[in-house]
Amino acid sequence: MNLIKRNGSQLPGFQRLFFDDIFGRELFNWENNNFSSTSTTLPSVNIKETADSYEVEVAAPGMEKSDFNITLDGNLLTISSVREHKQTTQQENFTRREFSYQSFQRSFELPKDVVDEEHITASYENGLLLLTVPKKEEAKQKPPRMIEIS
Repeated sequence: MNLIKRNGSQLPGFQRLFFDDIFGRELFNWENNNFSSTSTTLPSVNIKETADSYEVEVAAPGMEKSDFNITLDGNLLTISSVREHKQTTQQENFTRREFSYQSFQRSFELPKDVVDEEHITASYENGLLLLTVPKKEEAKQKPPRMIEIS
């Protein structure tokens, strides 16, 4: 049997690792950015650039389209949501009130002078919010052009 001598508040190797992971860092830090600094869940987002537009997909199941606020301020696209649910049950001897609150905000910086602000569209279907952010005509990728040699 080996005795482990503790030195002040220092813990032996494995226990120190365990306590550091539980109390000082995320237990499994796999670069998961779906958590905000307050440890609330953020919806996953996919952004795809095409020749004509940017497509933003936000996975937000269980929400309604009225739950979202989408703003474009300059070249900063912000998607946010605030949901509040209240339920009250009254019976003879007691009243039970339950509240839940859920919110998130995601912001994305778009390239300057590229976005056609007037034609941005958004739709929500089957838990997926889809934004199409078209590019201005002068910012669209043009096909290669043949140049004749004179």
